[in-house]
Amino acid sequence: MKFGTKAIHAGIEPDPSTGAIMTPIFQTSTYVQKSPGDHQGYEYSRTHNPTRTALQNNLAALENGKFGLCYSSGLGAIDAIIKLLNPGDEVISTNDLYGGSYRIFTKVFERYGIKFHFISMEHPQDIEKYITSRTKLIWAETPTNPMMNIIDIEEIGKVAKKHQLLFAVDNTFATPFLQNPLDLGADMVMHSVTKYLGGHSDVVMGAIVLNDAQLADQLAFIQNACGATPGPQDCFLVLRGIKTLHLRMERHCYNGREIAHFLLEHPKVDKVYWPGFESHPNHEIAKKQMRDFGGMISFTIKGDSVDDAKKVLENLHYFSLAESLGGVESLCGHPASMTHASIPKEEREKVGLLDSLIRLSVGIEDVEDLKADLEAALAKV
Repeated sequence: MKFGTKAIHAGIEPDPSTGAIMTPIFQTSTYVQKSPGDHQGYEYSRTHNPTRTALQNNLAALENGKFGLCYSSGLGAIDAIIKLLNPGDEVISTNDLYGGSYRIFTKVFERYGIKFHFISMEHPQDIEKYITSRTKLIWAETPTNPMMNIIDIEEIGKVAKKHQLLFAVDNTFATPFLQNPLDLGADMVMHSVTKYLGGHSDVVMGAIVLNDAQLADQLAFIQNACGATPGPQDCFLVLRGIKTLHLRMERHCYNGREIAHFLLEHPKVDKVYWPGFESHPNHEIAKKQMRDFGGMISFTIKGDSVDDAKKVLENLHYFSLAESLGGVESLCGHPASMTHASIPKEEREKVGLLDSLIRLSVGIEDVEDLKADLEAALAKV
């Protein structure tokens, strides 16, 4: 199946009891058994739920993986991956990453004796100097949040395989429509399903997709034992959202390209971060591993004034000032005080995340309205 067909059909069958074309919401906590252990594959909904099973199968197909697992949030999925490790193990992570990932790594798991190295992954060969006998996992985002850096998944996959390390990629910004890390050498793909996969700002969920059966069993054990599982209503909403993922992503990409070039040419805008520019440091890598460049953009204003950034954010209309991203509606954010507030200022500034940086999640509205919105807001500076 091609991607658009997968989005609608993969892993999904009509309900056998009624023929319903949409997977039902199995709103139940438990399942009747004929005798102990004699059941129809379901015992308790923390462990398995038919609505969640359909979604997990669908997500696995979209990422060209064999196994999918869903969690109650993206951080729930990250939590499960780090719980594969033991005290004393080490992780090499992207230094430009979602603030919540940094927070759970440093404020939660470092307390249990797991060490994290936050480094630039622009040049994959540089990773090897941080690998020790205790290193067990490489964690990467690409494009990164919020600086839109691009990491060469295939090259890092080679490093991970050479040293027998697990390699996980946060694919939230790209989605499986634009990029498939498993095909490029990653062992696990993580998604904040809350974002583009759900696509309508009405669900909080996470997911992991992988090919290794033993690793999938370990993650399924953690999923059940620790309990960060989503409810069937949320799974239903994501199944519905995914049916239009390919159509939405095409529009996100088109609008993103238009807005990126609009900002690049605007006299009040300083730097624009978007991997589709030929001037982007790893543009060629983005072209190689992505099918398009997405709808996420960050930019700074000339003069680097926090007050000017706030004026722009306060005067946008169609770009709503809010946490999150990836919905059909356009959103804007101030990473330094919102999504990345948990990262110390000195660490943020090392990767260029200035206090004046604005991040845009470009939605699927008419792009001329979005341009006019940005023009009016920038006129206030």
